[in-house]
Amino acid sequence: MIQQIDYFLIAPPLVLALTAGLVLLLDAFLPARPRTKTGLGLLTLGGVLLALGFVVAQAVAAGPARSTFCVPPHLAGGPGRSAALCSYVVDGFTLAFAGLVLVAAVVVVLMSMTELAAGAIPVGEWHFLLLCTLVGAVTLPASRDLIMLVVALELVSLPIFALTAMKRYDGRSSEAAVKLFVVSVVSTAVMLFGVSLLYGIAGSVYLSRLAAVFAGQAAAPGAVSGPGLPAVVTVGVVLVVAGFAFKIAAVPFHSWAADVYQGAPVPVAALLSVVSKAAGFAGLILVLVTGLSGQAATWAPIVAIVSALTMTAGNLLAMRQRSAVRLLAWSSVAQSGYILAPLAVAAASGPANAPGAVGASMAYLVIYAAMNLGAFAVVMLVSRTAARNELDDYRGLALRRPAAGLTLAFCLVCLAGLPPGLAGLFAKVFVFREIVQGGAGWLAVVMAVNTVIGLYYYAVWTARLFAPAGAAAPSPYRPPVTAWLAVGLALAAAVLFSIAPQLAFDLTSLSASG
Repeated sequence: MIQQIDYFLIAPPLVLALTAGLVLLLDAFLPARPRTKTGLGLLTLGGVLLALGFVVAQAVAAGPARSTFCVPPHLAGGPGRSAALCSYVVDGFTLAFAGLVLVAAVVVVLMSMTELAAGAIPVGEWHFLLLCTLVGAVTLPASRDLIMLVVALELVSLPIFALTAMKRYDGRSSEAAVKLFVVSVVSTAVMLFGVSLLYGIAGSVYLSRLAAVFAGQAAAPGAVSGPGLPAVVTVGVVLVVAGFAFKIAAVPFHSWAADVYQGAPVPVAALLSVVSKAAGFAGLILVLVTGLSGQAATWAPIVAIVSALTMTAGNLLAMRQRSAVRLLAWSSVAQSGYILAPLAVAAASGPANAPGAVGASMAYLVIYAAMNLGAFAVVMLVSRTAARNELDDYRGLALRRPAAGLTLAFCLVCLAGLPPGLAGLFAKVFVFREIVQGGAGWLAVVMAVNTVIGLYYYAVWTARLFAPAGAAAPSPYRPPVTAWLAVGLALAAAVLFSIAPQLAFDLTSLSASG
């Protein structure tokens, strides 16, 4: 069998992979000069923008879902196969997540160029590992079989270990890398065990085949279909959900988040909070809603309980923090709970409501990405002059540095859901509406209570920005232009979604139904 490969469909990850190889070669052969460092950063940024251009071109040429790496029907095996089984599919869902990842990557690359200007971190290795992570993050939403999902998810995770430890001779950075490595290895082992059980029952790794078997539309090899599926299916579903819970820092697998975020360089923390989280949610949505929709009665209550515990634990732990990065880490955990909530009713409320619920989760993730990246970009600027980077270091920031202070204040009120940051408010409204329509009233109450809790620590931090600086104000620092570009892009996205929040929901709803 000779497979036909559609290179236009795989162009975004292919461009990123080629750029990563080119960066590594140039770093090996070019002299170590400041101009070389800047050139490698610009090359990385150019590769990300070119990949984003291909995603836009695919969206403009959008029509029916297109696929590649397919097994023809007559070779798929089994009676009654009328359609090819494909591993890589480009549809609205794929384009939405790939666009989110690459736009966020532009901000992360600009932040990285600022971080690398100090000269303490190897530039070529940093950009190579960052691009490898992006290859996995762009590939994952297009994956339609369990093997490609797991490989893409690991391609997202593995380079981040090294990125976290890039601050050589820094004990906190090394400790954070080890913690992240151990957690990721355990989560991968748990997920692979669950995947092996699902494969053993369905006899296939393709999500479409899994959906047919677990919905009772096709017979599983050696077992009866539908309600008569063996109990081991439930174990497999629970293990797969647990594996993804590690990746998105959901309770009870959340304890690593604060230590890793604080020990890693700030751009890596931003990468973990947005790009890695988006990849984890993309895989979770594909597995649950596409592959395991017939088992919604099993996983929907689990997701609902995990969502409630995650948002509650994240908010309560964030209230106790004095470190800016740790506060954002626990805030990110709480935001994972909000994003998870619609998935609890995505399939349980019926196939007709699934696109709306998935669209609400995706819209929240898009808006959250803009708000969080803006906050991390300002935190990176402050970290250059405040080694401890505690909340007290932000006193009077809006008075000393109006651009940075006002940007951080706007992003924080967005995360809190307060005017004028209407983006966060409408994101929560989207999620709340889907939960209520899906019949999970108790989860809506939990979310409302947690939203009020979240107001406290966001308001406390925002108030510090406008308080008198006192004698302990950090020393002056003139950031490079790349830092202000990162801040400006994130702020522009947050303002856009505050002015027209329906834009995010319309785009993600269309992609979810596609």
